[in-house]
Amino acid sequence: MSTLEIVAATVSFIAVSLGVTGKRITWPFWILGSALYGVFYLQSDYFASSALQLVFIAAAIAGWFGWGKKGAVPGRIKNSYRIYLLLLILILTLGLAPILERLGAASTYADAGLFFGSIAAQMLMVYQKYEAWPMWLVINIGYTALFYSQEVFLTSALFFVFTIVAAVGWRQWYGTYRSTR
Repeated sequence: MSTLEIVAATVSFIAVSLGVTGKRITWPFWILGSALYGVFYLQSDYFASSALQLVFIAAAIAGWFGWGKKGAVPGRIKNSYRIYLLLLILILTLGLAPILERLGAASTYADAGLFFGSIAAQMLMVYQKYEAWPMWLVINIGYTALFYSQEVFLTSALFFVFTIVAAVGWRQWYGTYRSTR
């Protein structure tokens, strides 16, 4: 466990916790936490997870401008889009995993699937869709198991906490969505 991992975990926890509340201030914390974890993952040979942090930084910038001063106003996506999204994640995962294997990544299929699932969940969050949170729930379970199996225990514990936060976020965002319909 390094100082970098401790600081990255702390900042990322603050970012995700603020995301549950739908407050716009979440996005600067996302940028900082993503930058820190990008370096940490690169040092640990999690290439897809490191690249994902660049996507998170871009999404945080879009989220800052997209949410407005009052924060998120949760909506929902069409049912057919859910199926297309899952198929796209599967196809892209099957394409990226062999590349990661050739690069000598610490993880291949799990990292690739979690990479594309995270991009999808992050985009849903930027676009203020409550379905982002159940996706994060599944993704966080996956990352908890991945990092635990690789003995990256602090980050594994962080993703376990993120799993709980995702359940709370799902409940809160869905409740807000239902109350505004």
